[in-house]
This record gives sequence, structure tokens and C-alpha cells, in this order.
Amino acid sequence: MVGRTRNDLVTKTSLDRQVLGYVADKEQKGLYAQFRSGGTGVTKSWIFRYTSPVTGKRREMGLGSHRDRTLPEARKKANEYRKQLLEGIDPIEAKILEGSRVRSEQREQITLATAVTRCIETKRHEWSNVKHAAQWTNTLTTYVLPTLGKRLVKDINTHDVLAVLQPIWLTKTETASRVRQRLETIIDWAKAHGQYEGENPARRDGPLSQLLPRAGKVKRVEHYAALPFDQMAEFMSVLRAKHTVTALALEFLILTASRTGEVIGALDDEVNFTTKTWTIPASRMKARREHRVPLTDRCLAIIRCVADPSNTEGWLFPSQAKKSHSLSNGAFLMLMKSIGGGRFASFTPHGFRSTFRDWAAEKTNYPSEVVEMALAHTIRNQVEAAYRRGDLFEKRRELMTDWERFISL
Repeated sequence: MVGRTRNDLVTKTSLDRQVLGYVADKEQKGLYAQFRSGGTGVTKSWIFRYTSPVTGKRREMGLGSHRDRTLPEARKKANEYRKQLLEGIDPIEAKILEGSRVRSEQREQITLATAVTRCIETKRHEWSNVKHAAQWTNTLTTYVLPTLGKRLVKDINTHDVLAVLQPIWLTKTETASRVRQRLETIIDWAKAHGQYEGENPARRDGPLSQLLPRAGKVKRVEHYAALPFDQMAEFMSVLRAKHTVTALALEFLILTASRTGEVIGALDDEVNFTTKTWTIPASRMKARREHRVPLTDRCLAIIRCVADPSNTEGWLFPSQAKKSHSLSNGAFLMLMKSIGGGRFASFTPHGFRSTFRDWAAEKTNYPSEVVEMALAHTIRNQVEAAYRRGDLFEKRRELMTDWERFISL
């Protein structure tokens, strides 16, 4: 350090603090030690003085207290700023801009909880089942957000995902698989919005494949329990003894071999009595394709029976508790448990599709493609799918008529 410069003494004061003087560093041009008086005595800090290449004015830039930054560190910092000056950059303005950029980035970075909310809101418009959003929210809220919700989504890694999945992977394998799939979708959404970089840590075929056993090996897949087709006539006689909207809707589901969501979401204007057709829009179909269903005479009779002038929402099968709502997703299951003295409690509504398929395969000569189209299944053979333009509607009408006849015996 050298002696005081001609700018040593400055009379400017700030409250009770006063600049006593500056001492220039002999090795780094523009670096000064600044001395101030205060309530605790004299303090020393580092100052970088320069002429702005932008405005041509003299400026001072604080580099911190001598207690926080050593002389070599202050020299290094001052040297960095001198290099900026050579490039025509004002160090103070550059620092202000950098701070603004960092603050902006920090504001834009979102937590996993925020990513979950925004992703679900986006996906909500793609789902045919309105309950999907609630299911996603419930599983993620239960198993993911308590641990990772407050973490920035960009910081989530494989070990974080593993910490969520491992405790439930062996005991709740199916639930854990869904949690993983949904977390993968959330992170993919974040990547698409610039909130995540690199490989998705929730991918099943990524590092997780080496850290967790395959779900299929952990727990045997449980298919929907299906009532044997030779017991259908008995079941139908019990079901038809009920005269509730739920019972009629379940019979309609069986007669059309449809899925629960397709039936409880059905609307009046989807039915054409003239052509005896129920047209389900693509938005409510699993395969995302419009599906025409031939309606038998019994199906049309059921629709007429449940017609209710007070149903202003247009539901084909409105809830009896709330006319503005459709039947709930669990209404059929509750009915199955209650009828027949509990004899049918172990079977599921979705299982009737398997019952229909087994009957068609063993008791009829209808081609498998007719049965598959009646079930609205996607044709897996891509060549066959490309050439099959029709939906075999009239053949399916004959099939469904024979199905109604069989279960009514």
C-alpha cells in the first residue's frame, strides 16, 4: 500500500459516518482502501474507482469490507472489472443487469407442487374421465408432495424419486407404478416449459430400472373379476328386479358391453332413436375415437324409462341424489355388493366386458374383429388397421341382439 492520494480527505458524511480518506493499492490500478469513522471506530473497506466507458463519469464500486475480503481477493476482483472496462462495459451497470437476470430466473423457477398444479390443469382438457384430475391430485398429494413439494422442480433427481417410490413399491405396487408414471409426466411437462434439464429421473427404463424390481415381477396383475357367462341369466333376473336408475344403467352397460365411464357420462343428445344408435364422442373414449353403439330394443326401453323432465343437465342416467350430476363412479360397485344376497359382490362392472367376450368366443361364430370393435378396442395390427375403414356396424348390431337374447333366457 502507498500513502494517501490528493483525494484522501472527503468532507461528505452519511449520518454519523464520515469518509476519512482513501489509500491506493500500488499493484492494482483503481483499487483503494477506504477508511470511515463510525460509532465503533474506524472501518476499512475496498473500493474500485474507474471512469465509465459509457458516460465518461468517475464512479466508485464497493468490493466489501477488509474483514470479508482479503487484499489478494480484492485485487482479483478489481482486475476482473478492469477487463470489463477494456471491453467497453461499465462494471456497475453490468452487475445491476446480472442481479436483475438472477432475480428474474429465481422468480421463474417453480416448485414441484406448482408444476403438479399447472400440469394437471393442462392435462385436464385431454382426459375423458373427469375424475382423473382428482385421482392425480390425491396420489401425488399423498405420496409425493409431502417430501418433494417445496423443492424446485429443476432440482429433482433419481434419488428423490426413489425415496418416494421405494417405501411403497413392494407393498402398494400398483399405486407406486401410477405415482411413478404421473411423476414422469409432471417432469416431462416441466422440461417442455424450460423448468427441467437432462434425463427424466422418473422414467421406468432409466436408472430406476436398476434400482427397483419390475412391477410385474413384484405383484401379479389382477384382472377385473368377470362373472361366468353361464351365470348371466341368473344375474340379469336379479338385476331386473331392481327398478332404480343405477340398476337400469348397469343393465345398459351390460347390454352394450361398454365401460363404466362411457355409461355414466352418457348424454341424451348422443342417442338417436331413429337409427337406434348411441354415438360416444372421441373425447370420452379411451382410444380417442368416436364410437357408435347399436342399441337393442331393450336398450331403447331403458332410456325411455329413465327419462326425467327435471333432468336439465342432459345426463342419460342422472344421479337421484343430485339431478345436476351423473351417477357416481362407484354406484355400480355398490349395487353389485348389495344385490343377490352378496353372491355377486366379488365381481366388477368392468368384468362384464370379459364375460361378453368369453361368450362371443365360445358360444358364437362371430369373427374376433367384430367382437373387438363392439368392445371399442384398438386394432393392434397396423396393416389391418390401415385397411379397415368401416366399423362393422350392422354385424355388431346382430351380435348385440344375440347377446341380449342370451342373457335374457
